[in-house]
Amino acid sequence: MDKNAPFVIGGQAVAPGTRQTVDLPLPPLYTHTSVALPVHVINGKQPGPVMCVLAALHGDEINGVEIIRRLLASSALKRLSGTLLAVPVVNVYGFVQQSRYLPDRRDLNRSFPGSGRGSMASRLAHTLTTEVIAKCTHGIDYHTAAGGRTNLPQIRIDLDLDPEALALAKAFAPPFIMDMGTRDGTLRDTCQFPMLLYEAGEALRFDDVSIRAGLRGTLRVMRYLNMLPQTKSTVSHEPFIANDSEWMRAPQSGIIRSSVPLGAAIKKGQVLGVIADPLGGSQESVVSRRNGVLIGMTKMPLVHEGEALFHVACTSEVKRAAQAVNEFHQGYDEL
Repeated sequence: MDKNAPFVIGGQAVAPGTRQTVDLPLPPLYTHTSVALPVHVINGKQPGPVMCVLAALHGDEINGVEIIRRLLASSALKRLSGTLLAVPVVNVYGFVQQSRYLPDRRDLNRSFPGSGRGSMASRLAHTLTTEVIAKCTHGIDYHTAAGGRTNLPQIRIDLDLDPEALALAKAFAPPFIMDMGTRDGTLRDTCQFPMLLYEAGEALRFDDVSIRAGLRGTLRVMRYLNMLPQTKSTVSHEPFIANDSEWMRAPQSGIIRSSVPLGAAIKKGQVLGVIADPLGGSQESVVSRRNGVLIGMTKMPLVHEGEALFHVACTSEVKRAAQAVNEFHQGYDEL
């Protein structure tokens, strides 16, 4: 049987069958405090894919941090083939400040592939791109909704950019697979290999179902890639693939009372919530313009006119889509 080669990162060689944390230097704080990007490397005894798992690209999106912590503690990794690169906190600056952004207010996920001579965000992106991304064959990037919102667990891929990612997304087995294009400057747009984006939960909050689904989905992807031995466990649901979605926005400013839960089946013309001003002088309903399933929504009752409130994955197969959500939750409620 072939033996794996040492894995070199940050000028350090990690021998086959060992694990090591490598700190990649980043720009220091103005207090003269050093900052590093910690990368945990597990190099299997046998060769195989090189997969990265990344969390907190936005510093306040912390579900993925816990997913990676549980992954690194899993006994399954003792039988790893290939190499796993785990970066539980990518945006270390934002994570410390409990902020989505870096100290210069730039969005790291609009700064890739970055530059060694650019802004703070660009330099961090450059370090991740050259030291981690350039060495990988596959990856999973864990996200949550932005502050004040929550997302149903879902995998986002771009089938036009990377059709191969669909098989990995199905192996992950979320309730929803969203075929969504990438934006310039994003990590997904930069990667030259299948990169799954896992969206689940809300910022600065742990959601146990989202975390457990993320961990088990990651292990399933690794088994699909033969990085881990196969098991007899089966998935109780078939992910639903959607290629269109739309945000329903606030028709007026005020206080919203939502009337539908995350994951609900939605019909065109259905009232999703009612907005009223604090004095009760005006009231207006938020009505869905499409059929589908609710995959994201605001958690903040105070809204301004035009604000995105309800994210609907649009489909004519509403019953089948809703069934995928129900079967997903039944599988995790039983744990």
